[in-house]
Amino acid sequence: MMLEGNQRGGAYQMARHLMNTQDNEHVEVHEISGFISDTVFGALEEIYATSKGTKCKQFMFSVSLNPPQNETVPIEYFENALARIEDKTGLSGQSRVVVFHEKEGRRHAHCIWSRIDADEMKAINLPHYKRKLNEISKDLFLEHGWDLPQGFIDRAMRNPLNLSRDEWQQAKRNKQDPLLLKAVFQRAWQISDNKHAFENALKEHGLWLAQGDRRGFVAVDYNSKPYSLSKWAGVKTRALKQKLGDPEELPTVQETQNHIAQKMTQVLKEHIKSIEEKFKNDFAPFKFAIQKLKRDHTRERKELDEQHKDRWLLEEQKRMNRLPHGLMGLWQRITGKYYKIRRMNEEETIRFKRRDQKEKQTLINKQLRKRQRLQIHIQKLRDKHNHIVFDLRKDIGHYTNMRNLEDFKFRAETEHMHSQMRHL
Repeated sequence: MMLEGNQRGGAYQMARHLMNTQDNEHVEVHEISGFISDTVFGALEEIYATSKGTKCKQFMFSVSLNPPQNETVPIEYFENALARIEDKTGLSGQSRVVVFHEKEGRRHAHCIWSRIDADEMKAINLPHYKRKLNEISKDLFLEHGWDLPQGFIDRAMRNPLNLSRDEWQQAKRNKQDPLLLKAVFQRAWQISDNKHAFENALKEHGLWLAQGDRRGFVAVDYNSKPYSLSKWAGVKTRALKQKLGDPEELPTVQETQNHIAQKMTQVLKEHIKSIEEKFKNDFAPFKFAIQKLKRDHTRERKELDEQHKDRWLLEEQKRMNRLPHGLMGLWQRITGKYYKIRRMNEEETIRFKRRDQKEKQTLINKQLRKRQRLQIHIQKLRDKHNHIVFDLRKDIGHYTNMRNLEDFKFRAETEHMHSQMRHL
């Protein structure tokens, strides 16, 4: 189970992310503990309000818990991981919110703790929390028999295409496959010895080198969208300057966008549009299937919850009837029989809660497997589309280079003709 954590502020923004039903197919509030409020927005607002009595700006600790792609993981595994995190970081007993998200057949969890010690009115320090989360994560992979990621085996084998959240969201906004896009940048950097070679490597994929707004290096794609080279190529600014020189010698983003606009013909624009339109049409049946599954699964879970509530009321009434009242109750308290019945009721309550939880988990696992089967077909369509767009980038690069060559030939022929005319 991969664990990613960070200290942060922004209670309202975090609550919106947790309760985002637009991007997630199912959102389930699993736990809100240690708060007066019983809503996610109210709970996180309480953390913020408490932090106002301190100087702490990053008053929350947020951790996402992501099981392996094809594993169906019971709630007990998540709760065990949360207990270990609290033990390692010193957050035991702190107020927390736990929310489950489901999307594309994957179920993962988010936990938000308050960092504010309400008794001491100061923030709990979390030294080396990233290292501690990695240690817990590695232990969980080994204990549950999951395939250990290469990065845990050898740090040198970590996937260089791992993306930050900002990179992923930027790529998605620009309708690009983020992994392929990052691979393009890193490959171009690796095979290039100098600025000229790097520029050519980028142009092969429809990307142009430019000067960013903050005097950094960026690449602009055929949609005129800029990408930070330090982020997408994974290279520090010093190394970029050593190979590429002074960024002020490059054209600005605006100049580059104007240049690209001149190079892009209406035919290419229509070609890009037709590819996007075809993908949209091909994806439409899957989108309908996703929405139908979401409605069906939501209904099934609601029906199960209602069954559990009705059954629980009957069972609770049965437990109450076991307890004697009046003089009989007083006599059984004296003899100790009353406490035996109460203990039996408590044990039964715990046992039946586990039963209900198990039934719900069984339903969720069944639904996840069904959603995962649909996702296999969706991923095949996405992969096909992504490779078409990837090839289109190369085509645009080749076309642009060809246009540059034609322009060069035209200028050379024109200058030669003018020279001959001057000699006449």
